[in-house]
Amino acid sequence: MNPFANLPKFVHVCDVTARDGYQHEEKFIPTDAKMYVLNALVDAGFKKIEVSNFGNPKRMPQFKDAHELMQKVKRVPGVEYTVVTMTERAVKDAIKDKEAGYGPDRISVTISTSEAHNLVNAGKPIAEYWTNIEKWMQMSRDAQIKFSVTISTIWGCPIVGPVPMDWAVDFTERLLKMGVDDVCHADHDGQASPDKAYEYFAKVMDRDPNPERHIAHFHVTRGWGLANVLAAMQAGIACFDSTLGGIGGQPANFIDGVPVSGTGKYYYSDPSRTGLVCTEDLVVMLDGMGIETGIDVDKLLDLGAMNERIVGRQLRAESVTNGRLPKAYGQK
Repeated sequence: MNPFANLPKFVHVCDVTARDGYQHEEKFIPTDAKMYVLNALVDAGFKKIEVSNFGNPKRMPQFKDAHELMQKVKRVPGVEYTVVTMTERAVKDAIKDKEAGYGPDRISVTISTSEAHNLVNAGKPIAEYWTNIEKWMQMSRDAQIKFSVTISTIWGCPIVGPVPMDWAVDFTERLLKMGVDDVCHADHDGQASPDKAYEYFAKVMDRDPNPERHIAHFHVTRGWGLANVLAAMQAGIACFDSTLGGIGGQPANFIDGVPVSGTGKYYYSDPSRTGLVCTEDLVVMLDGMGIETGIDVDKLLDLGAMNERIVGRQLRAESVTNGRLPKAYGQK
């Protein structure tokens, strides 16, 4: 039996560089540079991009320009612009921007299956946060903004260790019954091995087999990101988050030489070794497998090279260094 026979024909790639990617950088990425990246992603064909985080800029100064980005980013019909909101104030700010004519198409919040992680990441116990999610979803719906929830610590928590995967399966079912537009399933610190990624997404798809309602979000702390993408595709997933150069991770607690609170102490001793699945390598891999993404590969690789200049170092994108796959004989 061919294990690749039932892979999706089209995969949606959601680039989250400007939010998850840059939130881990210990220098402020200039607003104009973020604008360049966001607009270039749209020009390359991305239909789903994450613009920023409406969190407290005192804790996360990387996002002090969030509202300016929302106001200035080039809007193209058919492209979905998302912001992360973790508090009611942030949700209300997103709604105000929408009423002003430049708000997000989608709001994303995160809930963890680990109580300890939810307290650090969201600042509230899980039970209380469920109540908030229901309230914020209704507020968003009333403002005609889509509402997405990310589930974190699915495969384990960096604070307390292993967490049963079935908790996240139950969270998914509860969220979809609640009426969220989709669920993002996050391996936020790279604890999922490919077999566990397949096992989890097979359970999720057994309960809700609509691939339009599920996004996979893999970090590559241990180098398993693309293997997990393949495992998730084998389970029926067809939408993935990624970042240019594979950057990203926990919000920085040090910006431009100044300590900030972020979300506290880094979970890992070497923060430079964290990050997400690399957008460039993901798209080149899918292109080589004959899976459509709607993305211009050459434009993406050019952008990946520019992003390395923006952040000031060589990143994890092997394809930026080594190029895309050559066309097969007879391939147009």
